[in-house]
Amino acid sequence: MDPRQQELAARIAGRRGAVRGPFRVWLHSPEMCERAESLGAFARFDCSLPKHLRELTLLMAARNWDTQYSWNAHVHQAIEAGIPEAAVKAIAEKREAVFDNQVDQAFYQFCREVLEEHFVTDETFARALAHFGPKGLVDTIGALGNFTMLGMCLNTFQVDLQADKEPPFPDVRGYARVTADGDDRPQP
Repeated sequence: MDPRQQELAARIAGRRGAVRGPFRVWLHSPEMCERAESLGAFARFDCSLPKHLRELTLLMAARNWDTQYSWNAHVHQAIEAGIPEAAVKAIAEKREAVFDNQVDQAFYQFCREVLEEHFVTDETFARALAHFGPKGLVDTIGALGNFTMLGMCLNTFQVDLQADKEPPFPDVRGYARVTADGDDRPQP
C-alpha cells in the first residue's frame, strides 16, 4: 500500500477493529474508500435511527442484494439489538416480516417499499414521516443507499463468504442463485 492507503487502513482499523470486508476492496481507490467509510460510519454508528433499526436497515439491504457477508456479520447484532428472530427469518426467506411494535412495522414497510418497489406509497411515507420526521427518513435513505453500495461491492468482488457459516439465504449459494431443482448456475 502507498502512504495514503496505509493512513486510511490505520484509521479504519482504529474505528472498526481491522481492515476487512469491503474496505480491502475500497482501499484500491483511497478517495472512494475514505468517503465510503465516512458514510458507512455515519449509517452504522451516528445517524438518528435507533440501533435496532440501523441493524434492520443493514439486514434488509443485505437480503435485497443477497449479501451473505453483511448478513452473517450483522444477523446476531440485529437480534441482540431487538429485531425479533421471526422477523429476521422472514427477511432471509423473502417473506413479509411482522413486528409487534407499530413503529418498527412502519419502518420495515418503508424500507421494504424503497428496496423492492423503488417507490413508497403516500400512506407508507406519511406513517414513516410521523414516526421518524424528515431527518429520520433522510437518514434511512442514506443508510439503505450505503448498505446497497456495500452489497454491490461485496458481491462483485466476491468478498469472504465465511465458509464456517451456514448460508443464510435458501436461494443463494456462493455467488449464484439456486433454483428449486438445486441447480446452482447463475440465474437471470
